[in-house]
Amino acid sequence: MDGKYETIIIGGGVVGNGIAYHLSERYKEGVLVLDKKYPLSGTSGSTQAWVWVHNKTPSWYAELNYYSAELYPYLSKKIGDVEYKRTGGLSPFFQEKDKEKALYLAESYEKIGIKIKVLSKEEVLVKEQCINPKVVGATYSSIDGNVNPFRLIDRYMRSAKKNNVEYSTYNKVTDIKKQDGQYIIVSDKKNYMCKNLILAGGTWSNELGNMLGINIPIYQLRGQILVSEPLKPFLRHTVSGLRQANNGEVLMGYSMEKKGFNRSTTLDVIQETANMAVHYVPSLRKAKIVRAFSGIRAMPEDGFPILGTVPGFENLYVAATHSGVTLSPLIGTLITELILDGETSFPIDNYSISRFN
Repeated sequence: MDGKYETIIIGGGVVGNGIAYHLSERYKEGVLVLDKKYPLSGTSGSTQAWVWVHNKTPSWYAELNYYSAELYPYLSKKIGDVEYKRTGGLSPFFQEKDKEKALYLAESYEKIGIKIKVLSKEEVLVKEQCINPKVVGATYSSIDGNVNPFRLIDRYMRSAKKNNVEYSTYNKVTDIKKQDGQYIIVSDKKNYMCKNLILAGGTWSNELGNMLGINIPIYQLRGQILVSEPLKPFLRHTVSGLRQANNGEVLMGYSMEKKGFNRSTTLDVIQETANMAVHYVPSLRKAKIVRAFSGIRAMPEDGFPILGTVPGFENLYVAATHSGVTLSPLIGTLITELILDGETSFPIDNYSISRFN
C-alpha cells in the first residue's frame, strides 16, 4: 500500500477543506485530502460566495445556516483575512401580496432566535438608496454577508498544511473498497488506506457513493453569473441575486438549471440575469459587463444537506450539500466532532443519509 492515513477526505472544495482544517486543529497527523483537479476549479471557485441565512426554510435548516454564519468572525481571526463582510442581507419584494409571506418568515424565525425584519418601502430605500423605488418592501437580516471564496479556500489550505494535512491534487479517485475495517482508495496516482473516510466530493458525491454501493442522491444545478466592470462602492448590502465585491465588481445572478455538468453560459439566462439586476438596481443599466461564468451546485434530492455517518459502514462520513460557503465552518466543526467525539454539539439528525432509504 502506497499511503496509510488515519483519515482521508475526498474532495478539496470549500466543504472538504473546511473539514480538513477543523480536523487538523484537534488531530495533528494522518490526514490526506484528495482532489480530482485542484481546489477552486469546481463549484467553490464559481460562486457568488454569500454567507446567507435568511429566506432559508424550514426554520431548522435556517438555524443550521445561522450558527455557521456566526462562526465566520472567529474563523477569520484564526485562519486570516478571507474578506468576510457581514453586510446584512436584503431580499426585496415588489408585490403587496408578498408581504404576508415575509411576515410569516419573520415570525417563524423569531421562534428559533433569528431576527428578521420586514421593512417598508421607505425603510428599504433608507438602507439601500440604489434599490428600485417601485419596491414594496423587503426582508432584512443583519447576519447575512459574503466572503472571497478564493481567499477562504486558500486560507483553509494554508492553515491545514501548517497542521500537517497533506494534499494530493489532480488525482482522481477511481474506486473505493472496504477491507478488514479499513478503506482502500484507488486513485490515478496511488492506492491509499485509511480508517476514517469522508466523502466530500460535492457534485461528484453520487459517483463516489456508487463505488461503495451507497446512494448519495445529489444532482447538478447550474447557476450563471454576470460580473460588471469595477464600480465605485454603492451597494451596501448583500441583496438577493446581487453583491458588490471589494474591488468594485458587481456579481449578479441566481439562476438554477438542470444541465448536468455543462458549465456553458447561455444568452437567454444572461439576458434574464441582466433584467433581474436592472429591475432591482436600475443604475446597473449603465454598467458594462466584463464577463459571465457558471458554476454547478451540488443539490441534494430534497434540497437539504446530507451530513454524518452512513448506516452499515463504520467510520464512513458524508458531507454533501449546496450553500457550502455558508455552511463550511459548521460542517467542518460537526464532522470533526463526529469523528473524534462520536457525537455533535449541534443536532444533525435531520440531515442523515438514512432519510432517503
